[in-house]
Amino acid sequence: MRFSPTAIAGVVVVDIDPVADDRGSFARLHCPDEFAAAGHPFAPAQTSLSRNARALTLRGMHYEAAPRAEAKLVRVTRGRIFDVAVDLRPDSPTYLAWTGAELSADNGRALLIGAGMAHGFLTLEDDTDVLYQIDRIFEPGHGRGVRWNDPAFAIAWPGAPEVMSERDATYPDHPRG
Repeated sequence: MRFSPTAIAGVVVVDIDPVADDRGSFARLHCPDEFAAAGHPFAPAQTSLSRNARALTLRGMHYEAAPRAEAKLVRVTRGRIFDVAVDLRPDSPTYLAWTGAELSADNGRALLIGAGMAHGFLTLEDDTDVLYQIDRIFEPGHGRGVRWNDPAFAIAWPGAPEVMSERDATYPDHPRG
């Protein structure tokens, strides 16, 4: 695996190194020792799957409130997304900044998103499946969100969403405390 920093500390692009032969290929997607050796300790406690029928489906921007903030490793197993993390850590030098990456089943790339970030994605193809590995067990009552098009973030989405939940469409702007 190859780990590439982004402009936001705590958000890392993880690329795989598949080994190919006549059968196809094989690649390690997560190894706690490799992540720790690269300076990004991550041990999943839960794995979830998001199935998305249509291109331009938006999910986000979600986060878990402290003290239940969570880190996640996001990967696409079918299709393609534009994946985004927004830094919501008030003491961070990149507070309210965003970073994004295209993740696809073809490129095998993942985004490791540290605790204290809002996360969301826009599907770029029909029938897109997104796999999440999360470092905490889900606990109801801690989920929060901010508006996907909040001008404080100025996220450059690659297209306008055509499908999103009522909850995601009505999240408030982030408070500018």
